[in-house]
Amino acid sequence: MESNTKLVLNFALGKRNQATTDVFIEGLRHATSGRFQITTDGFAPYRSAIPNTLGDRVDFAQLIKVYRATPEGERRYSPAEVVSTEVVPVMGDPDPKRIGTSHIERQNLTMRMQMRRLTRLTNGFSKKWENHWAALCLHFAHYNFVRIHRTLRVTPAMQAGITDRVWDIADLLTVR
Repeated sequence: MESNTKLVLNFALGKRNQATTDVFIEGLRHATSGRFQITTDGFAPYRSAIPNTLGDRVDFAQLIKVYRATPEGERRYSPAEVVSTEVVPVMGDPDPKRIGTSHIERQNLTMRMQMRRLTRLTNGFSKKWENHWAALCLHFAHYNFVRIHRTLRVTPAMQAGITDRVWDIADLLTVR
């Protein structure tokens, strides 16, 4: 997600591994131009995917969170407590004031709350990959073009200059 416009530039669906990370970062390369800064969590595959694919035009840092071990009974549904964070500049010259993952963490929360397909133990949980992919595509298209962002007061696509109006659902469903 681009932090100023809140536009979701790319997403990937797959296992949390190097192959899916490579596909995601390659898609990000095609969705962007010019030099920009990127911050990721401590997921190891980013350390090779980003330099290999975006190394010519990115300032890259990782924000690594250290978690406290959870008491035995709370492990399943309670998130672990963050006890410290470590900023690791990986390449380029990342601006320390702009190193953070809060924008994307907020986006992930919005996605989880708006799409019950991501919540196990509910009747909306996706069982077929194709249905899950379609739901994600629809969610992000709606987020970028239809939903007015509270702080921007326009859609992310309008803020980014991709469109000059708020789309309605009919627009979203007729565009190919």
